[in-house]
Amino acid sequence: MREPLIIGHRGASAVAPENTLTAFKSAVLAGADGIEFDVRLSGDDVPVIIHDDTLYRTHRMRQSVADLSAAELGDLGVPSLRELFELMRGNELLLCLEMKGSSAELAERCCGLVREFSFAERTIVECFDLNVLKLVDLKTAALFEPRIYADKYIVERALEVGASVLALHHRSAQAPLVERAKLAGLRVVVWTVDDPAWIARARSLGIDALITNDPAKMIEAADRIAYS
Repeated sequence: MREPLIIGHRGASAVAPENTLTAFKSAVLAGADGIEFDVRLSGDDVPVIIHDDTLYRTHRMRQSVADLSAAELGDLGVPSLRELFELMRGNELLLCLEMKGSSAELAERCCGLVREFSFAERTIVECFDLNVLKLVDLKTAALFEPRIYADKYIVERALEVGASVLALHHRSAQAPLVERAKLAGLRVVVWTVDDPAWIARARSLGIDALITNDPAKMIEAADRIAYS
């Protein structure tokens, strides 16, 4: 097993449009250990893969995701969670599913699809709204922005909501915090890093996985270090 694991951020978003099937296929072809992706509900309550709540940044359109049906979003290249899972049937990559929203319905629909595809063992559900993780009966990751919580509370908060993974912004991934997390039995994932120097840093700190826009570059660096 590669150490650390290399996870494609929104697929391989350095080489293909983020959160598209092309980006996810590119991550698979690059040899990534997993993919990270964002899920929110369409206007007709279908889980779809898109980060923002509007289409402006990715499509230069003023509509909100919630204004359009899954079919309409699909015509714009926004895949549904079901489509992504169909693509992932042919591999065993780790699936880091970030819920973009706090609704119980989103949590229920995402968990339902994970179970339908028998992906429970390979899926980690993450969210910045930690209370939502209490609605999820799958493995979860507590997701933290940098400096939102004082360091001394981050590990305790993750444990309080039942998370088994701590997902840290790279600026927060300092040795004392990572050490406390590991001692508490949490796996540590760091986002989003594209500098190959993070490979050696992750190994020295005991970080379990790195989320990157460019999995091919990071995998090349990891392999080079492994065989040097």
